[in-house]
Amino acid sequence: MKTYVVDASVAAKWILPASGETLTREALELLKSYVAGELRFIVPDLFWAELGNILSKVVRQGRLQAAAAQSALHAIRDRNFPTVSSHTLLVEAFAIATVFDRTVYDALYVALAVDSKSQLVTADERLANALAAHLPVKWLGSL
Repeated sequence: MKTYVVDASVAAKWILPASGETLTREALELLKSYVAGELRFIVPDLFWAELGNILSKVVRQGRLQAAAAQSALHAIRDRNFPTVSSHTLLVEAFAIATVFDRTVYDALYVALAVDSKSQLVTADERLANALAAHLPVKWLGSL
């Protein structure tokens, strides 16, 4: 079974209103394949904090009601994606970040993909463009 590291930019598209969002259909298709048991997701522990931050931001912006955001957050958390400690990924993430001039936050997802011999799927096109030729990173729009 194929395993993907998904970042918070992909998971946010499962929740955010489709109007004004790009790649929502692609993100929902990926989730549908996961629910059908056709693939597996794995995330670094940073994923949860980033997802919570994204949701709190859209609530402050008035794009989503707090109750809806909280319900969606519970639903995703209850999927129990295998979660890997950033502590175990930090050295490799730091090396990736410094070599490719990326943030350690983004590099944690990449390090997990390398470590788990899987591929990171991200909605961050700039990240994918910067790393896809060198590391297992795929832009959601190209799935």
